[in-house]
Amino acid sequence: MQEISFRDDVLPLKDKLFRLALRITLDRAEAEDIVQDTLIRVWNKRDEWVHFESIEAYCLIVAKNLAIDRSQQKESQHVELTPELEEEPATEGPYDQLIHAEKMNLINRLIDKLPEKQRLIMQLRDIEGESYKKIASILNLTEEQVKVNLFRARQKVKQQFLEIDEYGV
Repeated sequence: MQEISFRDDVLPLKDKLFRLALRITLDRAEAEDIVQDTLIRVWNKRDEWVHFESIEAYCLIVAKNLAIDRSQQKESQHVELTPELEEEPATEGPYDQLIHAEKMNLINRLIDKLPEKQRLIMQLRDIEGESYKKIASILNLTEEQVKVNLFRARQKVKQQFLEIDEYGV
Protein backbone atom coordinates (compact mmCIF):
# COMPACT_ATOMS: atom_id res chain seq x y z
CA MET A 1 0.00 0.00 0.00
CA GLN A 2 1.37 3.38 -0.93
CA GLU A 3 1.79 6.21 1.51
CA ILE A 4 -0.93 8.87 1.29
CA SER A 5 0.04 12.52 1.24
CA PHE A 6 -2.47 15.20 2.21
CA ARG A 7 -0.98 17.66 -0.25
CA ASP A 8 -0.75 15.24 -3.18
CA ASP A 9 -3.74 12.94 -2.62
CA VAL A 10 -6.37 14.85 -0.61
CA LEU A 11 -6.06 18.53 -1.57
CA PRO A 12 -6.52 17.88 -5.31
CA LEU A 13 -9.97 16.44 -4.46
CA LYS A 14 -11.29 19.77 -3.18
CA ASP A 15 -12.93 20.73 -6.49
CA LYS A 16 -14.66 17.37 -6.76
CA LEU A 17 -15.80 17.66 -3.12
CA PHE A 18 -17.07 21.18 -3.78
CA ARG A 19 -19.11 20.08 -6.81
CA LEU A 20 -20.65 17.23 -4.80
CA ALA A 21 -21.52 19.49 -1.85
CA LEU A 22 -22.89 22.18 -4.17
CA ARG A 23 -25.10 19.63 -5.95
CA ILE A 24 -26.62 18.58 -2.61
CA THR A 25 -26.92 21.95 -0.82
CA LEU A 26 -27.42 24.30 -3.80
CA ASP A 27 -25.54 26.94 -1.80
CA ARG A 28 -21.98 28.00 -2.69
CA ALA A 29 -21.05 29.25 0.78
CA GLU A 30 -22.43 26.12 2.41
CA ALA A 31 -20.56 23.91 -0.08
CA GLU A 32 -17.29 25.74 0.67
CA ASP A 33 -17.84 25.19 4.40
CA ILE A 34 -18.52 21.52 3.78
CA VAL A 35 -15.29 21.12 1.80
CA GLN A 36 -13.37 22.78 4.64
CA ASP A 37 -15.01 20.56 7.25
CA THR A 38 -14.34 17.50 5.10
CA LEU A 39 -10.67 18.33 4.77
CA ILE A 40 -10.40 18.91 8.53
CA ARG A 41 -12.08 15.58 9.29
CA VAL A 42 -9.89 13.74 6.82
CA TRP A 43 -6.79 15.36 8.30
CA ASN A 44 -7.89 14.37 11.83
CA LYS A 45 -8.16 10.76 10.65
CA ARG A 46 -4.67 10.76 9.11
CA ASP A 47 -3.55 7.91 11.40
CA GLU A 48 -6.22 5.67 9.82
CA TRP A 49 -5.44 6.47 6.17
CA VAL A 50 -3.44 3.28 5.77
CA HIS A 51 -6.62 1.26 6.46
CA PHE A 52 -8.65 3.02 3.75
CA GLU A 53 -9.04 1.29 0.42
CA SER A 54 -9.47 4.64 -1.30
CA ILE A 55 -8.86 8.03 0.27
CA GLU A 56 -10.91 9.61 -2.51
CA ALA A 57 -13.93 7.45 -1.71
CA TYR A 58 -13.58 8.25 1.97
CA CYS A 59 -13.42 12.00 1.28
CA LEU A 60 -16.48 11.85 -0.98
CA ILE A 61 -18.47 9.91 1.63
CA VAL A 62 -17.58 12.41 4.35
CA ALA A 63 -18.52 15.35 2.11
CA LYS A 64 -21.78 13.72 1.04
CA ASN A 65 -22.79 12.99 4.64
CA LEU A 66 -21.92 16.50 5.81
CA ALA A 67 -23.86 18.05 2.91
CA ILE A 68 -26.93 15.93 3.58
CA ASP A 69 -26.80 16.72 7.30
CA ARG A 70 -26.48 20.45 6.66
CA SER A 71 -29.29 20.40 4.10
CA GLN A 72 -31.60 18.65 6.54
CA GLN A 73 -30.70 21.06 9.31
CA LYS A 74 -31.34 24.00 7.02
CA GLU A 75 -34.71 22.60 5.93
CA SER A 76 -35.79 21.97 9.51
CA GLN A 77 -35.01 25.59 10.40
CA HIS A 78 -37.42 26.87 7.75
CA VAL A 79 -40.89 26.55 9.19
CA GLU A 80 -43.76 27.54 6.98
CA LEU A 81 -45.86 30.17 8.69
CA THR A 82 -49.39 28.89 8.83
CA PRO A 83 -52.35 30.56 10.53
CA GLU A 84 -51.93 28.19 13.49
CA LEU A 85 -48.35 29.39 13.99
CA GLU A 86 -49.01 33.07 13.56
CA GLU A 87 -48.89 35.05 16.75
CA GLU A 88 -50.91 38.10 17.40
CA PRO A 89 -48.71 41.14 17.92
CA ALA A 90 -48.22 41.81 21.61
CA THR A 91 -48.67 45.54 21.09
CA GLU A 92 -52.14 45.39 19.57
CA GLY A 93 -54.05 48.53 20.13
CA PRO A 94 -57.71 48.70 21.12
CA TYR A 95 -58.79 49.25 17.51
CA ASP A 96 -56.92 46.13 16.30
CA GLN A 97 -58.36 44.09 19.16
CA LEU A 98 -61.86 45.26 18.25
CA ILE A 99 -61.38 44.37 14.57
CA HIS A 100 -60.05 40.93 15.50
CA ALA A 101 -62.94 40.31 17.89
CA GLU A 102 -65.47 41.39 15.25
CA LYS A 103 -63.95 39.08 12.64
CA MET A 104 -64.00 36.14 15.05
CA ASN A 105 -67.62 36.95 15.94
CA LEU A 106 -68.53 37.01 12.23
CA ILE A 107 -66.80 33.66 11.64
CA ASN A 108 -68.67 32.09 14.56
CA ARG A 109 -72.00 33.40 13.20
CA LEU A 110 -71.19 31.99 9.75
CA ILE A 111 -70.32 28.61 11.26
CA ASP A 112 -73.62 28.63 13.17
CA LYS A 113 -75.50 29.08 9.86
CA LEU A 114 -73.97 25.93 8.35
CA PRO A 115 -76.02 22.75 7.98
CA GLU A 116 -75.88 20.67 11.16
CA LYS A 117 -73.58 17.95 9.79
CA GLN A 118 -71.04 20.45 8.46
CA ARG A 119 -71.21 22.50 11.64
CA LEU A 120 -70.57 19.42 13.80
CA ILE A 121 -67.70 18.24 11.64
CA MET A 122 -66.09 21.68 11.64
CA GLN A 123 -66.49 21.93 15.42
CA LEU A 124 -65.00 18.49 16.03
CA ARG A 125 -62.11 18.88 13.61
CA ASP A 126 -61.11 22.55 13.73
CA ILE A 127 -62.02 23.44 17.29
CA GLU A 128 -61.78 20.16 19.21
CA GLY A 129 -58.93 18.78 17.08
CA GLU A 130 -60.43 15.30 16.63
CA SER A 131 -59.10 12.95 13.95
CA TYR A 132 -61.04 12.20 10.78
CA LYS A 133 -61.40 8.59 11.90
CA LYS A 134 -62.91 9.53 15.26
CA ILE A 135 -65.29 12.06 13.68
CA ALA A 136 -66.39 9.43 11.17
CA SER A 137 -67.19 6.95 13.94
CA ILE A 138 -68.99 9.57 16.05
CA LEU A 139 -71.20 10.75 13.17
CA ASN A 140 -71.53 7.34 11.52
CA LEU A 141 -69.90 8.52 8.28
CA THR A 142 -66.93 7.43 6.20
CA GLU A 143 -63.67 9.35 6.51
CA GLU A 144 -64.10 10.56 2.94
CA GLN A 145 -67.55 11.96 3.75
CA VAL A 146 -66.04 13.77 6.74
CA LYS A 147 -63.30 15.29 4.58
CA VAL A 148 -65.72 16.36 1.85
CA ASN A 149 -68.14 17.95 4.32
CA LEU A 150 -65.31 19.71 6.14
CA PHE A 151 -63.94 21.08 2.86
CA ARG A 152 -67.37 22.33 1.83
CA ALA A 153 -67.99 23.91 5.22
CA ARG A 154 -64.66 25.71 5.20
CA GLN A 155 -65.20 26.93 1.64
CA LYS A 156 -68.67 28.21 2.45
CA VAL A 157 -67.48 30.07 5.56
CA LYS A 158 -64.52 31.50 3.67
CA GLN A 159 -66.64 32.63 0.72
CA GLN A 160 -69.26 34.28 2.92
CA PHE A 161 -66.62 35.90 5.12
CA LEU A 162 -64.82 37.39 2.12
CA GLU A 163 -68.09 38.69 0.64
CA ILE A 164 -68.97 40.43 3.90
CA ASP A 165 -65.41 41.61 4.64
CA GLU A 166 -64.89 43.05 1.15
CA TYR A 167 -68.37 44.64 0.96
CA GLY A 168 -67.16 47.94 2.37
CA VAL A 169 -64.04 48.09 0.22
